[in-house]
Amino acid sequence: MANPAGHGPLVIGVDSSTTACKAIAWNRQGVAVAEGRASYPLLQPEPAWHEQNAEEWWAGLCRALRECLSQVGAAAVEALCMTHQRESFVPVNAAGQPLRNAILWSDERSRSQVTRLEEHFGRDVLHRLTGKPPSMTQSLPKILWLLENEPESVLRADKLCDVHAFLVHRMTGHFRTGLSNADPMGLVDLVHRRWAWELIEALGLRASQFSELYAAGSVLGQVTADAARATGLRAGLPVIAGAGDGHCAGLGANATIPGRAYLNLGTAVVSGVISADYPCDRAFRTLLAPIDGHYFAEHVLRGGVFMIGWFVDKFAPDLRSGWLALSPEEQLEAACAKLPPGAGGLMLVPYWNNVMNPYWDPAASGIVLGWTGAHGREHLYRAILEGIAYEQRLVGDAMMAAVGQRFSEYVTMGGGSRSRLWCQIIADVTGVPVLRSTSTEATCLGAGILAATAVGWYPDVRAAADAMTATADHFAPQPEAQARYDPLYREVYQPLFPAVQPLVDRLALLCPR
Repeated sequence: MANPAGHGPLVIGVDSSTTACKAIAWNRQGVAVAEGRASYPLLQPEPAWHEQNAEEWWAGLCRALRECLSQVGAAAVEALCMTHQRESFVPVNAAGQPLRNAILWSDERSRSQVTRLEEHFGRDVLHRLTGKPPSMTQSLPKILWLLENEPESVLRADKLCDVHAFLVHRMTGHFRTGLSNADPMGLVDLVHRRWAWELIEALGLRASQFSELYAAGSVLGQVTADAARATGLRAGLPVIAGAGDGHCAGLGANATIPGRAYLNLGTAVVSGVISADYPCDRAFRTLLAPIDGHYFAEHVLRGGVFMIGWFVDKFAPDLRSGWLALSPEEQLEAACAKLPPGAGGLMLVPYWNNVMNPYWDPAASGIVLGWTGAHGREHLYRAILEGIAYEQRLVGDAMMAAVGQRFSEYVTMGGGSRSRLWCQIIADVTGVPVLRSTSTEATCLGAGILAATAVGWYPDVRAAADAMTATADHFAPQPEAQARYDPLYREVYQPLFPAVQPLVDRLALLCPR
């Protein structure tokens, strides 16, 4: 991190994620000059339920901001913009106090509600309206679950707040949020860029229960005196409408022109490309890009770096002994790097947390094909890396066909992007060059880009992204590896899940997870 001395004017980008809140002060060049971080717990009242106390979001934001500002001082900060874990929401009263725990994007209690939404409204109707078929990731089926199981927590709510709306209210006193913050909830009309009022009313909810919507980059309000005392910010500081974490990752990767796709190798794998037209296809979900009049066609694989952590926990805890200077992941990568493409005949479909696009199957589960007695854990580890790369090709090829673009490159960020082997495998499997973002916090940088544009540092978001982002390592597809991977993808991976999907779905009915 750069020395904050002589940093000049700053903006703060905040990322209120699933596990922690990060506040980073950015200068005009997109250099992080100060950072604060505060973690908060995940609650699991049932095995597949994921919740948080929304007060932890606010407490984490206050701690992160105070730590950040202790390094640079509040006077240098010209604006603040927030990004956040998408789809997570909380019912609150008129004072903004939570009526129950927030339900997170990763929660899986609403499988039957997804089915009923499809039957009642029609999958294609909801897809065209909101840009997304119903899925357990969205807020929509979870709100329906609450209506059916805890009706008072919804019907008594003054507002149903996404994370951004909740924190903006604490900062400014206004129930306001960005279009690109609320959009992933599954309740926004993407054609008219407003709440989908007909859908909301059909659910038995009130229009007044939803925050005012503003375009990304708009001023939502100013930091109140109370919020200033809690956070260390100066009273009156402009708070800028942000976007969800995936949207902001796209900005932080400068995926602002056709053909340049972002690829976030985080807990989930998220990739997308910008489009001036409204694309609607089952191969991806459509989001409102934080650039006027544009959309992101986006792929989400719910099991990304999550699967790496799962593997270490279940199959390689001994590698955490600490007697080597390498992490368990680095040790496993060194072992599986010695294997040729194809993981010794193991093929893995990475649906550990069901699947959104392209199949939109809440009952889906992972598959490993080809086991023999010759395989060890390094083979399975490589199969995970390759399986996620195959999935990226599956959806990437479909996205390119649907939006009429050929990807020139994937700009990657997130924890998984630190793996040179994984970046190379993705380039070899997809045939698309992979570039690493120079910022390890591209999501938070995306929020900083919106703030920098709002205060006039740059004439528009594209100019800000050009000035504040950069890439470093380049991974070009290797012809010999491509020749090995191509038949494995076309002849085995591509037809594999459709061939066994009826059996996978039946298994989920016979043995509920």
